[in-house]
Amino acid sequence: MKLTLALILALQVSVCVWAEPIPAPDKELVEKYEGLKAVFFKRLVNAYSKFIAAVVPMMDSSPTGQLAKETVEELRKRPRVESAIKILSGLGSELQPIVDNARMSLLGAYGYYLRPYIGETLDKAINNIKPVLNTIMPVED
Repeated sequence: MKLTLALILALQVSVCVWAEPIPAPDKELVEKYEGLKAVFFKRLVNAYSKFIAAVVPMMDSSPTGQLAKETVEELRKRPRVESAIKILSGLGSELQPIVDNARMSLLGAYGYYLRPYIGETLDKAINNIKPVLNTIMPVED
């Protein structure tokens, strides 16, 4: 019994030594991340709008597309689907602070532990892939 207690205390002390607080990310890193995230979401929205603009005319002209459109409209009107959408949107808004804290913790850990070693290489890789993304998924038309 004493040996088990001593082992548990030793493990707890060793875990506490390794459990350092995660450093806060640099302001410059957060601004860079937010800028890259905003540009990426703009790319996604632009690609989605192009996709919808290309698919809607095809769906209107085919009978299968009309059937799919009617099925989606019927599903949206069902009370269970409406309540599920409300629950999921409420859950998303409740989890937003947790996701933000996790994101800032990861940025802080990256900035403190990894950025000195791989930061320049990652920055070069991001800058090299931007021209490719500009041709495939441009930010704006």
